[in-house]
Amino acid sequence: MSESTITLSDPHLALQLFGPNDNNLRLVRNQLGVAITHRNGQIRIAGPEESVRVATRVLERLKDKVFRAGSLNSEDVSEALGVTVDKRLPLGFDRQEVAIGNAARRIKPRTEGQATYLEAIRNHDMTFCIGPAGCGKTYLAVAMAVEALKTRSIRKIVLVRPAVEAGESLGYLPGDLHEKLNPYLRPLLDAINEMIDFDQVKYLMEQNIIEVIPLAYMRGRTLNQAFVILDEAQNATVAQMKMFLTRMGEGSKIVVSGDISQVDLPPGTSSGLRDAVQRLNGIDGISFVRLSEGDIVRHPLVRRIVSAYESTPSLGGHVRRNHPKDER
Repeated sequence: MSESTITLSDPHLALQLFGPNDNNLRLVRNQLGVAITHRNGQIRIAGPEESVRVATRVLERLKDKVFRAGSLNSEDVSEALGVTVDKRLPLGFDRQEVAIGNAARRIKPRTEGQATYLEAIRNHDMTFCIGPAGCGKTYLAVAMAVEALKTRSIRKIVLVRPAVEAGESLGYLPGDLHEKLNPYLRPLLDAINEMIDFDQVKYLMEQNIIEVIPLAYMRGRTLNQAFVILDEAQNATVAQMKMFLTRMGEGSKIVVSGDISQVDLPPGTSSGLRDAVQRLNGIDGISFVRLSEGDIVRHPLVRRIVSAYESTPSLGGHVRRNHPKDER
């Protein structure tokens, strides 16, 4: 038998953490098989060593959520249980947190895979991350870029995405160039707007300190002291990937992320991401991180949906995937 204690400094924190009729504690007890008691601001957890360790991690995660958001719901508890039990997060994993503003605005990895991803970005000039939708590939990379900009370790952020998917030509889409590109670049803008105030983002983009551009616009450039992120990299061709990677200049970091199970290139066209993973593996200074459905941190249903699609071949014949709104 093992035992652990968590201290609650604020009695109101306990009310939110435990939930109505202690429902949140009951969920943790039932799933992990531990005894949990609370007295005088002390939560005591007892049971098998591994179960106590995981339960402590779950409750610490939920305590942090209450402190930041002020409340919990059943989905928060189920997600914390699912992520922690699936990945067996090691103690100290959250030391990889990313500071993107003041002390109250920090982003922490929520799975061991995410912690590995952040560590790889910190320690390598070039990082490839392959994983399914919803596991934080883009969001965490953008957070690291914002942190690097705020600490002045880089001078600009460049967010890049293939602007044409499944052979769809921009010339045949309605609107001016900005309107044509916006649906493709919107996910990157959404991520950056979550971390920096709108007015500041606008100013930084006007000064070209932050750029959000299609992949084709990278040709002919050399980027020094920049944090460059290529998102949806599975939709870059081999030639485009080579062009992108060779834009790297002095003092720069590059992060390449994508899902090689969702390639939207025309039939017969090789994915630059898949090719790069095979071609560049083993080169010193380049890190490769693979995330899985266990790292998905969107709504708990997303993980089950991804699992269902990956475990069963298409049931409806050929699936056409050629629009940026289809699979975001």
